[in-house]
Amino acid sequence: MLLLMCLFIFIYKLSTRKTINVAPPESQKSPLKLIYFSLTFSGILGLAYLGWGMSIVYENKSVVPLHRWLVMLFQGFTWLVLGFTINLNKLQLPNNGTVNFCYVVVFYAGFLCIPSLWQAIVEKSSSVSVKMVLDILSFPGAILLLFCAFERREHVDNDNIDGYYTLLQNDASDEIRSSDNVTPFAEAGFFSTMSFWWLNPLVEKGKERVLEDEDIPELRPADQAQTCYSIYMEQMNKKRKQKVSSMLSVILFCHWKAILVSGLFALIKVLALSSSPLFLIEFIKVASGKESFRNEAYALAGGLFLAKCLESLSERQWYFRTRLIGLQVRSLLSAAIYQKQLRLSNAAKLTYSSGEIVSYATVDAYKIGEFPYWFHQIWATSLLLCLALFFVYYSVGLATIAALITIILIFLASSPLTKFQHKYQTNLMIAQDRRLKAISEALANMKVLKLYAWETHFKNVIKTLRKKEFEWILKVLSLKGSYIVLYYSSPIVIPAVTFWTCYFLSIPLNASNVFTFLASLRIAQEQIRMIPEIAGIFIEAKVSFSRIVNFLEAPELENKNTRQIKSNHNIMADWSIFIRSAEISWDASSSKATLRNIDLMVKPGEKVAICGEVGSGKSTLLAAILGEVPNINGTVHVYGKIAYASQTAWIQTGTIQENILFGSTMDATRYQQVLDKSCLDKDLEMLPFGCLTEIGERGLNLSGGQKQRVQLARALYQDADVYLLDDPFSAVDAHTATALFNEYVMGALSGKTVLLVTHQVDFLPAFDMILLMAGGKILDADTYDKLLDSTPEFQDLVDANKKTDGSERHFEFASSTKPLNSEGEIKKRNVGKQLKTPSGDQLIKKEERETGDTGLKPYLQFLSHNKSFLYFLLQFGLHMLFVIAQMIQSYWFAAEIQNSLISRVKLITIYSVIGCVLPVILLLRSLSIVVLGSITSESIFSTLLTSLFRAPMSFHDSTPLGRILSRVSSDMSIIDTELAFHLSKAVGADLNAYSCLLLLGILAWPILLVIIPMIYFSILLQRYYFASAKELMRMNGTTKSSIASHLAESIVGATTIRAFGEEDGFFSKHLKLIDANACPYFHSCSVDEWLVQRLEILCAIVLSSSALAMTLLPLGPSGSGFIGMALSYGLSLNIFLISAIQLHCSAANYIVSVERLEQYMHIPNEAKTITEGRQPADNWPATGKVEINNLKVRYRPDAPLVLRGISCVIEGGHKVGIVGRTGSGKTTLIGVLFRLVEPTEGEVIIDGLNISSIGLHDLRSHLGIIPQDPTLFSGTVRYNLDPLSQYNDHEIWEVLGKCHLRVVIQEKEEGLDSLVVEDGLNWSLGQRQLFCLGRALLKRSRILVLDEATASIDNATDSIIQKTIRREFADCTVITVAHRIPTVMDCNAVLAISDVQLVIDAYLHSKSLNHGGKSNLHVGLKKLSLTLEFEEEIRYMKIIYEVRSQKKKSKL
Repeated sequence: MLLLMCLFIFIYKLSTRKTINVAPPESQKSPLKLIYFSLTFSGILGLAYLGWGMSIVYENKSVVPLHRWLVMLFQGFTWLVLGFTINLNKLQLPNNGTVNFCYVVVFYAGFLCIPSLWQAIVEKSSSVSVKMVLDILSFPGAILLLFCAFERREHVDNDNIDGYYTLLQNDASDEIRSSDNVTPFAEAGFFSTMSFWWLNPLVEKGKERVLEDEDIPELRPADQAQTCYSIYMEQMNKKRKQKVSSMLSVILFCHWKAILVSGLFALIKVLALSSSPLFLIEFIKVASGKESFRNEAYALAGGLFLAKCLESLSERQWYFRTRLIGLQVRSLLSAAIYQKQLRLSNAAKLTYSSGEIVSYATVDAYKIGEFPYWFHQIWATSLLLCLALFFVYYSVGLATIAALITIILIFLASSPLTKFQHKYQTNLMIAQDRRLKAISEALANMKVLKLYAWETHFKNVIKTLRKKEFEWILKVLSLKGSYIVLYYSSPIVIPAVTFWTCYFLSIPLNASNVFTFLASLRIAQEQIRMIPEIAGIFIEAKVSFSRIVNFLEAPELENKNTRQIKSNHNIMADWSIFIRSAEISWDASSSKATLRNIDLMVKPGEKVAICGEVGSGKSTLLAAILGEVPNINGTVHVYGKIAYASQTAWIQTGTIQENILFGSTMDATRYQQVLDKSCLDKDLEMLPFGCLTEIGERGLNLSGGQKQRVQLARALYQDADVYLLDDPFSAVDAHTATALFNEYVMGALSGKTVLLVTHQVDFLPAFDMILLMAGGKILDADTYDKLLDSTPEFQDLVDANKKTDGSERHFEFASSTKPLNSEGEIKKRNVGKQLKTPSGDQLIKKEERETGDTGLKPYLQFLSHNKSFLYFLLQFGLHMLFVIAQMIQSYWFAAEIQNSLISRVKLITIYSVIGCVLPVILLLRSLSIVVLGSITSESIFSTLLTSLFRAPMSFHDSTPLGRILSRVSSDMSIIDTELAFHLSKAVGADLNAYSCLLLLGILAWPILLVIIPMIYFSILLQRYYFASAKELMRMNGTTKSSIASHLAESIVGATTIRAFGEEDGFFSKHLKLIDANACPYFHSCSVDEWLVQRLEILCAIVLSSSALAMTLLPLGPSGSGFIGMALSYGLSLNIFLISAIQLHCSAANYIVSVERLEQYMHIPNEAKTITEGRQPADNWPATGKVEINNLKVRYRPDAPLVLRGISCVIEGGHKVGIVGRTGSGKTTLIGVLFRLVEPTEGEVIIDGLNISSIGLHDLRSHLGIIPQDPTLFSGTVRYNLDPLSQYNDHEIWEVLGKCHLRVVIQEKEEGLDSLVVEDGLNWSLGQRQLFCLGRALLKRSRILVLDEATASIDNATDSIIQKTIRREFADCTVITVAHRIPTVMDCNAVLAISDVQLVIDAYLHSKSLNHGGKSNLHVGLKKLSLTLEFEEEIRYMKIIYEVRSQKKKSKL
């Protein structure tokens, strides 16, 4: 062995000569206690072997035979060398080599130990030799050496990991290492690690007070998401170079060492557990008076205690380390999914919805993270079954064949179930994805659903999808129930078959072999019962892994590297933007090219305007410059840093300041300059917390104009070289648009390259070049004057604007361009101006979670649905009956096995009859659990869905979508398939454990002196545990919501993130969120093991004490039978108790999902949808008269008034415009009409009916609206126009013609069945607005509201649309919120709102104009001319008045 060791060292050092190892710092070396203990143990063992070898020579007086003493000397010398080599590392053996060599030593020592143990215990060797003792002690000595070697290797590996970390993420690694609040596990020694002593401070803190987020230590650097992902990507890149990029192989390669170590612990646990039948045999012999030596009972009790302690220590480390592997795998998968969605191609986005991607990260990744915990169970269960069969053979001889055949038949019977489970699980995940996609789409667009009164329809659509999903849920639950019947019956069927075989083969049955057989089977029983769960976890992980792999292999953006740094050596570097492309297409098919023959060169500092009709390809051109369009036949290059403002503003959840900074460092002077140039100063003054105001998801508490200006400020703050602005002025009023153009585009961006998409012709003269686009081509590119002279299409565009706006432009451009103001000027203008300090409540509040011990409340909430409590009691009663029947069955054998008056036929027959009843009880119990899980799941989902759809808009505005999605995905998934079974199993395991304790108490009453204190300490430990564990799991739930929210938000804003080049910043933030979620999960798993280990030690004390008491107490003639029965139960006490605790831990963790769902199941509802007895007539409103009386509105009780006492009357059939500065309350007024917001004071009356007195559905279904944010749903063109299927195809085609979409849709092969993807991303924003117009034309309501409905379309199309509206809704009341003058030019009245109150209520009477008289408007303006506060609104109204007067005079 010594020569082998030297040869191994030589070969390994030779093969690793080029390897450079980093020496660990002194502070990170292995604990001295462990080193000294291992060194002492190895030295003593070595000296003992040497001494024994010398004594052999001395006794024999001869050196022959050589092998007897020479082997002893070699072993002694080897132990001395090993101890000094590995512990003190004198030979500088490479760390991996040390560990690998120690594995060999452990394996060899195991071979020495097992035969010696067998000889000493089973074969009852007459004398226990010194060699046997030394061989047995060599195994723990080898284990100690392995721990020392592994401890040192682990520290060096951590240094190497930090090296990866520093190399790949320099800044992040420094940040992590500088953190003081790192888990004590990072510095824990051997004994602290093995006993989880490092957790004591956290557990004590949890008992003293409720744990908060800051109380939870951070993970070790090795366990953090960034480290895991960096190592994974490095290995993946290496494999790709080798053209082998299997994700599974890479993950296994990254974690093979940890898997191997945990596997070693699993092996030790199996071996320790399998020693239990040996002890049972010996205890029965001692009780029968067959002692091998004096006080053997005490020795056996001590040995049993040590074996159970070893079993506990090894199993806890096995479970803990596999949980840690699972956490690392889960973190890297979550990181990979996030990174992938940032690079996902637009074609792939059509396949994977945001809801599906969130599901991959919050459901599938977590299921895969659970798999390593079960991985070793696969082979450990098989090994344990083999060892159990060995003991069965020792007990019943050839009858083992019958037991083996029965086991094989049971496995064969379960094979079809496994196939069905894979099928059912796959279909369940697909159905779940469809349901989540529908829910996420509905929740994200809840405002639109309420405006159109479509909530009921969409809720029914989700219910239909849920019904299909529920069919698969029921099948999965039924399969789980079938597994319970099959595998719980196996320990009942196998003994009966075996005993009958013994009878026919004339194999004698006695207490010793019967209860050894039963004990062996009982030990394997829990492992057998876990087979269905292992199979289920394996199948779920396999399905989830294939889904994630498919997603990670989806196509990525191909043209993302269009950006280049300016270089003097590049000929094209004189251009800021260089495009020369024959075709640019979103589709792979060239016949469907979006842009053709694009030849564009923009010099640095040039201002380029892009104009054209709706659908001409303006936004696609910008997307091509950003590298978003997948198929480009040609060249696209951009030189310099890009800033981008999208057509639909993307706003993050967070403060306004965070949205503007967008990951950049804060520069107060520049920040204030940006606010000035973006015209945000006044808005910030109106907001309660200034720039620290929390913005809701997608900027829900900002107006459309405010959102656009926030993203303009974001772009400006980046100080980029190239600015791409996609029609950002469409959502702001005319005055703000002019100010932005002068101050922002022409001033702040002077010297910058700007591409501005716009429909506002009045801005065009100021540009260096104008691109006129039509039909996917650039018709012409030149200055304004030259285009006006040479291009008829451009002349038509300008003429269309003149016809609507009047004969002259009403915008004045800055005569000179002004860059950002100087620092001194800013300070002078903003003296005393400071950021508002937050006080009061923000819109987005911290996610709520339950705190403290909630007792049975969540369990009762779970069981309160339908008849759940009844089915729970039924399954409880059936399991109690099952346990009692099992005990009667065992008692019958124990009492009568030694009774010669009872024939063996009668003995086995009664045993078998009782055994036949037990599967029937199991079947009934399984059915009751399946029914419990199904009815509870259905009831909870139905209640939750109704609550979410009936919740007011204030809830949806203040609740990030991710919080809701995490509940309807991962939390609901737990309720669907897990909680009912775990809860039932936990209660069943309790009954099993208490039946063991009861039996031990009856048969060995003195043991009650040990059992009672044990129960007390168990309760005490559980109190400590639950105080911390529940808070940790609640934190796990809330931090998981943050991951879902950030991911969902990033999916929507991926284009903006890529445009600014902020992928790394967002990825880094997501990694922090992953770690924030992993921290409570890691400590929760650790606390589980902390509790279980301590309870297992208590169980070991009870078991060894019980065995000792029963062997010493006189139990009569049946004593050996009762001892066998008690010990067969007692040896399983650890398994039953730990199983009960683990299931209780799982149930306690899962019940947190009920708490989280309950929070959203009882949201205060908005008003009734239909009020019985107050339903309006079918033709209401008949005239469309709207009366607003003293209307005051605030969004929340603690919020300021948004509308302050507005009063006005809108006559039926009149056209009324609502104008005012962005954020003045125009959209809020519309919200009141639809009762999205309830009035605080005042009333709104339509045709004599107070809208607050009727149901919401009755109100909203009778009003028509074209909303500010055009929204399309995934489906078809027909579905988006008529989701309720109320109109025929002829009516739909007619409407499409009126809203100028007919030609576009006819060009598509599918026609009305043409695809519309999620959010309508395959249609331009202008086309989406036309879709909304089509909905209004189909509905033909008496009152139509247009909330800036034509902001994103060109003037010519706007003019046509306005004519269509005037023609189609001639007799209807039309209320128009507008920023453009032409939009409200033909209105009968204009309402101007400023500072959330009505300042002008002026009717434009055509009669007074016709007679040359002064209109009400003119008088109103004259009266308000001295009021500077309303200067902007007066100027705006004057423009309308002057243009309107000119048009009237021209007609006269």
